[in-house]
Amino acid sequence: MKSLPVKLAILCSITSTLLNATSLSLSGSVISENQKSLSSRYMGFVKSVNVNEGDVVKKGDLLYSIDSKEVDTALTQSDLAISQAELSLSMVENQYANAKLNLERHQRLLEKDMVSKYEVENLELSTTNLKASVEIAKKQLSSAKQKRQEVQNQYQYLKIKAPNDSVVIEKHIKEGEMALSGITTLVLADLSALKVDTEIAESYLGSVKVGDKAKVEIPSIGCVSEGKVEAIIPSSNAMAHTFRMKLSFTCKDIKAYPGMYATVVVGE
Repeated sequence: MKSLPVKLAILCSITSTLLNATSLSLSGSVISENQKSLSSRYMGFVKSVNVNEGDVVKKGDLLYSIDSKEVDTALTQSDLAISQAELSLSMVENQYANAKLNLERHQRLLEKDMVSKYEVENLELSTTNLKASVEIAKKQLSSAKQKRQEVQNQYQYLKIKAPNDSVVIEKHIKEGEMALSGITTLVLADLSALKVDTEIAESYLGSVKVGDKAKVEIPSIGCVSEGKVEAIIPSSNAMAHTFRMKLSFTCKDIKAYPGMYATVVVGE
């Protein structure tokens, strides 16, 4: 009959084996789930670039700016269009005011049979037309002012700012180059949407599922966090026979960045 110490040793060995069988240790890296590719809305020469790859930026930081000469010219033209529209409106309003006075005078004269009805009818038609011209001139002035506002709004698109706290992971622009509309200039990785990306052998897929708790550690910054399996990507690596797995984690006051090495223990 086996002694008690031997039985305890066997029991500990079995327990250790079971623990190892139900936990899975993996290596991975920190990634951003929200990468943004920035581009210029308008074409123009790059006036200044304030960031480099690897720089951490805050929301609202100026990343780069584009020369505003073309917008300046458009603004000057819109100011001229407003002045012309205001002058046109003033002239038509004066003509309309004079036409109304003349019509009222002729209507009084008509009552005394001192002018013909034909003259009065012509003046009524002319006054009606001038009133319509006033309304058209008002709309033209409003349109010119709206056009100026649209040009004014273009200035904000010449200053490209960070949409959120991010790290610059790609830079495709230099000072003095031509920024083309729709062409990527910078790629930012959002620091508020970080995950750990790792791979799991297909033989372990049956023992891991979305929602499972995990221990996530980022050794370089001393971050140890409880994580959770957020996604298992159903697209295997044909060479290694592995599947991608993403896990959430929280480092609280410690700042983590994309690319950092991470370890994961699932099922612990």
